[in-house]
Amino acid sequence: MDYVSALVPPIVMAAFFIGLVRVIVKTQGGAAKAKEDAAVDAALARTGGGGNAASAGTSAPDA
Repeated sequence: MDYVSALVPPIVMAAFFIGLVRVIVKTQGGAAKAKEDAAVDAALARTGGGGNAASAGTSAPDA
């Protein structure tokens, strides 16, 4: 029965990890996504990090 006591902790940890990943994936987006995006945009604007991260590095340098 030593093998049972050796296998239980990793199985329990794996189950909790799978549950955690499922919660993280399910909570991405949803109703609060626009509110969260607006909060991030406002924080970036306050810190002077303006600009769009999606287009970072795609503009031609000003020479």
